[in-house]
Amino acid sequence: MNGPVFVVDDDADLRASTAQAMDLAGLAVRAFASAEEMADLVGFGFPGVVLTDIRMPGIDGMTLMNRIHAIDREVPVILMTGHGDLQLAVRAMREGAHDFIEKPFAAAQLTEIVARALEYRRLVVENRALRAAAGQADDLEHRLPGRANVMIDLRRRIRTLGPSEADVLIIGQTGAGKEVVARALHDMSPRARAPFVAIDCAALPADLIESELFGHEAGAFPTALRARFGKFEHAQRGTVLLDDLASMPLAVQGKLLRVIESRVVTRLGSNEVYPLDVRFMATSRADLHAEVAAGRFRDDLLYRLNVVTLNVPSLEERREDIGMLFLTLVDQAAGRHRRDAPKVSPMMIARLTQRDWPGNVRELRNAADRFVLGLESPHATDNAAPQRLADRVAAFERREIEAVLATHGGSLRPAYEALGLSRKTLYEKMQKHGISKAAFSNDGASGAE
Repeated sequence: MNGPVFVVDDDADLRASTAQAMDLAGLAVRAFASAEEMADLVGFGFPGVVLTDIRMPGIDGMTLMNRIHAIDREVPVILMTGHGDLQLAVRAMREGAHDFIEKPFAAAQLTEIVARALEYRRLVVENRALRAAAGQADDLEHRLPGRANVMIDLRRRIRTLGPSEADVLIIGQTGAGKEVVARALHDMSPRARAPFVAIDCAALPADLIESELFGHEAGAFPTALRARFGKFEHAQRGTVLLDDLASMPLAVQGKLLRVIESRVVTRLGSNEVYPLDVRFMATSRADLHAEVAAGRFRDDLLYRLNVVTLNVPSLEERREDIGMLFLTLVDQAAGRHRRDAPKVSPMMIARLTQRDWPGNVRELRNAADRFVLGLESPHATDNAAPQRLADRVAAFERREIEAVLATHGGSLRPAYEALGLSRKTLYEKMQKHGISKAAFSNDGASGAE
């Protein structure tokens, strides 16, 4: 396999001469003036090598390397360094750079380093394919770990949907891993080697949103000095992820619907129609049906996008995974910060499992980072005596009864029916836990049942 070599350098002369050296050596090469131009082209399973200058305006070589490795840790990134960058290059090697070369360099020296990196990448990709053919656990188990039934079902559905061309709506709470699911679907599809373009709908500037998405021709508006591709065209033959779709303005939703239905795009200031070969995915943490009812979201866009809907479970829905996830995240944090992973006691795991995690996996990851850095313990009372199972069960039972009573304003009949208990059993449990129905009555009084 002779994968592509992506060369990234803001120096036009050096970029051209480096690309020419690769071309003369018989390598497939693409040159980019900035990391922003190529960042979306490297996905999981990318078969090639990235050769980047370490110092560039905007996204520098180190940042680009970290972004690539967040998607696929085994993509070789080779850094081109100046004379004074030796210490920075050594640090980059420790953080995962495949190799570095100091400027000025001989073409033969560079092509030898790149050829070794391509051979390494070829072996990585082939070994992954062999493991998959042998029925071994694929990368999905590492991206979306968990033994809970909801996670097993989610991975099964991703494996089924990944190779398809179906547009997908991904819903879930903040920090649950919606973008991870979208990237996994893309990387398992025939579009894996094409761009994965994530668009944060909430971050798009209101006055430029149409230009960002659809592109524009020169002179389309006062500051449009030259024509520009929009993000949809940039994703050609790949995948577009519309992140936080509910935040998109209503006026743009109508134009987006036409693009999704017709798979064509018209740039601002032009009447020419450009064909679009992309797969659309969208994420939302808001209930889109409620947004439709409130008049903030188009019902036809919702029905067009939710051909297939994937629910990403919150940590509340898979509490049995919290301990295993935290141990994994501690190991990852220790590697990132180059520290030994501190010991996590069973008591600590028990307390983490009992906690609420409104930020889900993202919040748990932050807790693991702070724990590894010694900034705080995930629970300040870790040395306290562990709570007995009977006490934990009793606390859970009390919370459930109180929640149902609050829902029904203290009315007992719908409460014991919702809990599947008899009237007598509910009374006994309320006495056992010291629960007063008056505290939940709408008027604050006990009243007759």
